[in-house]
Amino acid sequence: MNMKKTLFSILSAGALIAFCFAGCKNTTTSEVVETAGECGKNAAYENIMTRTSVRSYTGRLVSSDTVEMLLRAGMAAPTARNSQPWHFVAITDRAKLDELAATNKHGRMLQEAPLAIAVCGNMDKALDGDGRDYWIQDCSAATENILLAVNALGLGAVWTGVHPIKERVEAVSKVLNLPETIVPLCVIVIGYPNESPQPKDKWKTENVSYNTFE
Repeated sequence: MNMKKTLFSILSAGALIAFCFAGCKNTTTSEVVETAGECGKNAAYENIMTRTSVRSYTGRLVSSDTVEMLLRAGMAAPTARNSQPWHFVAITDRAKLDELAATNKHGRMLQEAPLAIAVCGNMDKALDGDGRDYWIQDCSAATENILLAVNALGLGAVWTGVHPIKERVEAVSKVLNLPETIVPLCVIVIGYPNESPQPKDKWKTENVSYNTFE
C-alpha cells in the first residue's frame, strides 16, 4: 500500500470515529471501539440499502487510483474453491466506450460515462465438471462488490447484462478483443452521478420463508 492510500485509510478511520462520537464526552477506550464497530456496521448496511442504478453522469473523470480500488473490491468477492475465474477489463477510452454503447440498446448511457468495467469469466480458471458454471455466480459476486464500492466512493453505476445473450457476448468480445476463453458476463457503467434516483424498497415478506418453504 502506498503512502497516499495509507494516509487515506487513516483519515477515513479518524473521520468515522469522529462522526460516531461527535458531541460525546467521558467515553472510555472500550466504548470507543465498541461504538465505532457499530457505526461501521451501520455504514456498511446503509451503503447496501442506498445503492441504486445510476444512468446519467457528469463529465468528471474517474482517477486511476479509484479504478484500482473498484477492481480490488471486485477481486475480494468469494469464489468456489477460491478459483477466482474472472478477468476484468477497465475501459476509459472514449472510442471504446462509444463502441460498447452501440452493442446494447440498454447500454446507451456508455456514451456519456467516463468508465466501464467488463466483468468476464476466464474459462481456463473455471472448475471442471458440473461446477463449471459456478464462474457465473463468482463473477456476479464480484460485480456486486464493485457496485457497492462505487456507491461507497460517491460514484454511480449500472449493471448492463451481456451473458448469456449470444449476440451481446459476441459484440462485446469483438470490441474488447477478447479470446474465446474470456466470456463477458456484464459491463458495469460507471461515473459521477448527474442524477439522484431514489433506492427502491424491495423488501417483500412473501419472498421469505423460515426453516421450510411456505
